Amino acid sequence: MTNLFKHSIEIIPRQTMIDITPYIREDIKNSNIENGIVVVYCPHTTAGISVNENADPDVVRDLIYGFEKVYPSVDENYKHFEGNSHAHLKSSTIGASQTFILNNGNLILGRWQDIYFCEFDGPRDRTFYVKILEG
Repeated sequence: MTNLFKHSIEIIPRQTMIDITPYIREDIKNSNIENGIVVVYCPHTTAGISVNENADPDVVRDLIYGFEKVYPSVDENYKHFEGNSHAHLKSSTIGASQTFILNNGNLILGRWQDIYFCEFDGPRDRTFYVKILEG
């Protein structure tokens, strides 16, 4: 059994947050590891990994709206030639990885929490990794 999992996802919207918790739960099951640490990592500079509410989809909409207010997609002062400085700023704020506790085969999350892949420069084909460490 492996304890490193690679996932590819196709993202159509320019900015979105995709619930990747089911991927991670499946990886835990396939790892046969009961206790340890789960690291979820995004190797992209215009995307990230976040934990947030799973009950109301308006939370995701509001987060994207809020990031857009703080880091607007269009700003004449951005100098990056690709025109996606806003996505780099949002990604740096969210972060490239999150770490979770695995206890008795269960991912420890709050009642209303799920894990999200945050895209700020779509559409794109993206990758994320899940590493499960026993201990």
